[in-house]
Amino acid sequence: MDYVQKPLRRGAGTLLPISSLPSPYGIGSFSQEAYDFVDFLVKAGQTYWQILPLCPTNFGDSPYQSASAFAGNPYFIDLDAFIREGLLSKDEVESIDWGEDPANVDYEILYENRFRLLHKAFSKSNHYRDKKFRAFCDKNRDWLEEYALFMAIKDTQFGGSWDVWPKELRFRESAALEKAKSDLKEEISFWRFLQFRFSLQWEALKNYANSKGVRIIGDIPIYVAYDSSDVWEYYSFFQLDEQRNPEKVAGVPPDCFSTTGQLWGNPLYDWDAMKKDNFAWWKRRIAQCARLYDVVRIDHFIGIANYYSIDATEATAKDGEWKEGPGADLLKAITEVKGDLQIIAEDLGNVTDKVRNLMKEFGFPGMKILQMAFDGSPRNTNLPHTYQKNMVVYGGTHDNDTLVGFLSLQESGPREFTEKYLDIENPILLPKAIIRAGYASVADVVVFQVQDYLELGNEARMNSPATLGINWKWRLLKGQLPTTLAERLSSMAEVYDR
Repeated sequence: MDYVQKPLRRGAGTLLPISSLPSPYGIGSFSQEAYDFVDFLVKAGQTYWQILPLCPTNFGDSPYQSASAFAGNPYFIDLDAFIREGLLSKDEVESIDWGEDPANVDYEILYENRFRLLHKAFSKSNHYRDKKFRAFCDKNRDWLEEYALFMAIKDTQFGGSWDVWPKELRFRESAALEKAKSDLKEEISFWRFLQFRFSLQWEALKNYANSKGVRIIGDIPIYVAYDSSDVWEYYSFFQLDEQRNPEKVAGVPPDCFSTTGQLWGNPLYDWDAMKKDNFAWWKRRIAQCARLYDVVRIDHFIGIANYYSIDATEATAKDGEWKEGPGADLLKAITEVKGDLQIIAEDLGNVTDKVRNLMKEFGFPGMKILQMAFDGSPRNTNLPHTYQKNMVVYGGTHDNDTLVGFLSLQESGPREFTEKYLDIENPILLPKAIIRAGYASVADVVVFQVQDYLELGNEARMNSPATLGINWKWRLLKGQLPTTLAERLSSMAEVYDR
C-alpha cells in the first residue's frame, strides 16, 4: 500500500470556529449564518475553512478537553431548524436570556438554557419512527451507544467525573450497566437524538461548502480527556492504575514560554496495548474524521514520534521524561482507513529528526507560524523565504495573540527587523503586509484567523494557554465582514495563484 499522501491543493484559508459564527442564540451553530459565511469565503477566493474540534466541550469550555473523541457538540445544532419543524416555537427560543454580549459566548447561561430547549425538541420529535435515525444509530453503534450511556449516567451524577461515580459504574460492572441502560432508556435516546441531528446538519453544511469549492479543515487533539466515554470504556488502552486513575499524564517540558512546562493532565495512551489491537480505536477515530472533514490537523503530532510522560502526582511538568511513541506503526494503521482525508501535522514544539522523517515518509505537511518568524533573525525558519511547498503557513493559531496584539507587544529590535523584512515604513500597514507575505509564499496553503483579516486586537484572542475562564468565547458579529475585505482577499488569492 502506498502510504505517501498527495500534497494539499494550493489555496488560501480562513480559521473560524463554529462557536464564533454570528447567531442570536448565544453561540455559533449550523444555522443560516454558517451558510452565509461559506458564501463570504467564496467571494473572498478562499478554498479552505479551518475550524476547531467539533466535539462537545467539558469543564473549562475547551474543545480540546471533550467527553468524547467521536461525538459532536450539541450547542452547534441549529435551533431555527427545530422552529421550522414545529419542535420548538419562536417564542420559546427568543425568550431565553442568551447573555449580554453578542461578541462573547456565556457558557454558563448556555449550559443552563440550551439543553432545556433541546429536551423540549426531543420530546416532540418522532425520531424513533425515522429510518434515517435508526440507520445512523446502527452505523455509529461502535461509539454512540457507550457515549449516550456515559452522558445519561453523568446527568444522574450531577455532572461528576466518572472516577467519582458509584464503584459498580466506575468499574463498568455488567449488572450495573444493564440496570442503567434500562433505567435511563429515555435519556440515552435523548443523547442519540442530539448526535443524529448534529450529524444531519453538519453533513448538509459541509456538502454546501464542498459544492462551492470550499474544503473543510478539521482539528483533533492527539489526547483525550480523562473524564470521557473513551477512557471510561477503553480504560485498558490508557496508562491507568488498578483504581483506573491516571498513572502518567501528558504535557510538555519547560521552555522559553514557561519555566515549569505545561501540565495538560490527559491520561497517556498505553501504546503497546493499542498496537496489540492493531490501533482499532485510532482507526475508528480517523474514519470518523474522514466523514466529517476533507483535511484534518492532528494537534501535537510530535507525540506520535516521542511523547512527554509526567507522573500523575506531579504538580508541574518539570520532571517528566521523553518516551518513544508508536511512530510509523500507528500512521500506517490510520492511513489504511483515511481514504481521501488529508492530514496536516501540527509539528510545533520539540521537533526531532524522528518527527521530520515520519512526516516525510507519509507526505504530511507541517506548519509555520508567522508570529514566530519575526524575532530579528534572518535565519528564523518561520520566515517565508525559508519555506518549502508541502507546508501550511499560519499567521497565528487559536493559541496565539492576534496579529495586531502580537505587533503591539513586539520589542523595538524585532519590530525594526519586521518592518525591514516586509519593506514597510508605516507600522499600521504591518498586519496587511504579514498576510500578503503568507499569501505570496511557496507554501501550499496559507491560513489566517478572521480576527487577523479584520485587524482586531487581543480582545478577540481565542485562547490563552494555562488560563481559565477567559477562553473560547470570542464571536463574530453579524455584518462584521465587509465586502471590501472579500474583494481584497480574492485579489490576493488570484495574484498569488491561490
